Amino acid sequence: MPAVQSRFVVRTFATLVFFTLFAGQFWRSLFGWWGFGAIALVMLAGSIVGLVRLKPDWNWTRFPKSVGAFLLLATLSLAWSNYLGASLIGVTLQWATTVAAVFLALCLSWAELLRALGGALRWVLALSLVFEAVVAVFIRHPVLPFWVDYGTEKVPQAFYWSRALLLHGGPIEGILANRNLLGFVALLAVIVFAVQLAAGTVRRGWGIAWLALAVLMIALTRSATVSLAAGAVAVVLVFALWTRRRGPHRRRPVYLAAAASVVAAGAAVAAFTPQLLAVFGKSPDVTGRIDIWRGVIEAAGQRPVFGWGWVSYWAPWAEPFKGLAERKGVVYLQAHDAWLDVWLQLGIVGLVVFAALVLSTLWRSWFLAVDRPRRGIADTEPYAASALLPLLLLAALLAQSVAESRMLIESGWVLLVVLAIVTKRQQASALPMP
Repeated sequence: MPAVQSRFVVRTFATLVFFTLFAGQFWRSLFGWWGFGAIALVMLAGSIVGLVRLKPDWNWTRFPKSVGAFLLLATLSLAWSNYLGASLIGVTLQWATTVAAVFLALCLSWAELLRALGGALRWVLALSLVFEAVVAVFIRHPVLPFWVDYGTEKVPQAFYWSRALLLHGGPIEGILANRNLLGFVALLAVIVFAVQLAAGTVRRGWGIAWLALAVLMIALTRSATVSLAAGAVAVVLVFALWTRRRGPHRRRPVYLAAAASVVAAGAAVAAFTPQLLAVFGKSPDVTGRIDIWRGVIEAAGQRPVFGWGWVSYWAPWAEPFKGLAERKGVVYLQAHDAWLDVWLQLGIVGLVVFAALVLSTLWRSWFLAVDRPRRGIADTEPYAASALLPLLLLAALLAQSVAESRMLIESGWVLLVVLAIVTKRQQASALPMP
């Protein structure tokens, strides 16, 4: 196969992998868990074939050790897991998604990675808008996922695929069947589309149109957590651009201002939590999250060092998950906080390893974003627009991790691993970024 056609196949498959990771719930709603499992197996097999056939330049010294440490600890937790069967499934899925992440990070160039990620996000947003329009205009009533029988006439709102609210201004769930998840994907799209526009890798008119659609989708989801995450990303962007302007030897005021901002934000949240919740239309218990957090902290305290065993999505039939997170007839399969989830499943040891993974990736992402690329002795190379991408994506993931555990599963975990790998590799790379 000619090289050009080969790269087209790789990019197309990578786009499909990203789409499947973001829109896993779409496949599950459409084909059920067995259908989604078949699609996931195809994605895994394709990723393995891609790694074998393409033979990417791989060097253990340029691979983030914290990724391997987390996977090793999750695997070792099988020895003390309180739910061995569920842990076997969870650990297997963790390794499978990591393989997909390694394929994306090693087999795509920076430009191809940005292109595949942007393509997948466009498909999710476009299909979500079309789906919601069809439901609102033609079906005109809420729609449930296919192949599911909830065994009750009164179905909780959280179970609906779409509630047919597009013409009422939302909130909409899109093909992802979850407004918070759709809103977060739209936020990632805003970041990626803006970087593509700044890098000049897309036509300006189309780029602006897609960026506007992503902003509209955030508004239509009415997600408070996504709004807060967007604010956090904006603040990080401001400080990154300010740091660029100051240069490498005059950054102390930036870091002092950043530290003061963190302290001020923490104080404001502590002092004005009720008012902030009212502004975002949230109940005092943060939509039931406080009760979930209390239960998770109590359960984690019973096995504080190594946790109950890795499981990824919770197993609601096993202790300590049974009855741990249930609200209005809906059983939730996460702690709604990635850090609490890691503590519950892998204990303090897992928290240390996970923090090492996140903080090392954040460290590399920050200096990749604010330092000029070095091609020689002189520090005069222009900044690359896409150098901001890892930092802004990671800022969004970290902001979301306070209220959701998505950073540990599917698209969230894959993005974290991809960012960890590509930032590590870029440290030793002389290739320019778009």
